[in-house]
Parts: sequence; structure tokens; C-alpha cells
Amino acid sequence: MSDYRLMAEQIKALAEDDRYFLPVLSNASALIYDTVENLNWAGFYLVRDDCLVLGPFQGKVACIHIVSGKGVCGTAWAQDKTQLVGDVHQFPGHIACDGASRSEIVVPLHDPKTGKITGVLDIDSPVENRFSEEDKEGFELFAKALEESIIW
Repeated sequence: MSDYRLMAEQIKALAEDDRYFLPVLSNASALIYDTVENLNWAGFYLVRDDCLVLGPFQGKVACIHIVSGKGVCGTAWAQDKTQLVGDVHQFPGHIACDGASRSEIVVPLHDPKTGKITGVLDIDSPVENRFSEEDKEGFELFAKALEESIIW
């Protein structure tokens, strides 16, 4: 958990220069991708109108639009709940943007002023069951730091 606390402090420090969401999320995806082992994708989908739209990320090309309730990201958005999936191929409605992905964790992001979901943090791994409850708590801590640091 100490790595996640450190990452949360790092993103807060990086956001001090400019709190606009685009540079902060760009640095956040790079920070996760460079810090956490066994990942093949780390990034964000942002709410625009009635779908999630691809935001800053690290990894291979990705799906551009995801509707509410579809796949792991759309489910996290629809349920406003972190999704921890050990085997994405067993997840109903999984969207296979990268066939190498085996496990995934998705954490909703909120605007602290309104409480509305603004997007999701999406992290994929080519390793089945890569993410643990400790990772879930750590990424939720990281997401909270982002929420507190960003101006949407």
C-alpha cells in the first residue's frame, strides 16, 4: 500500500503546476504505467454526453467510445463502483480492445464539487488475477487524490 500512497502524493505534487484535468490525467497514466508491474494499459475514459470517451492513457490503441453498462468500464460507470475482474474473458459484455488483457480494474472518478462521475480510471494486465484487494484499495486512494487535485 505504501507504493500507492507514494503515487497519490506524487500526483498531488504534479498537479500543483496545473490542475487542469488533461495534463494531470496524462501524468497520472504515465505514473501508473511506469510504477505498477505487469500492466499493458493504464488510462482514463471520460464522461461526455451519454458515453465514456477515451482520455489520456499509456499502452496500445484503445476503444474510443464505451456506453454505460457495457464492459468493465461501462459497468463501473453505471454502478458507480470499482470493478475488480480476475479474468476479463469471463466478464459479461467484456470489450476486447486488446486481446492480450486478462485482468482489469476500473475505478470511477468524481467531481468533488458536484459528486457526479466524470470518468473512470482503467488499468489492464496481461496476467490473470493480477489485481488484489490491496490493489483495489490503492487505486481507490490514487483516484481520490486525483479527484482532489483536478479542476474539471
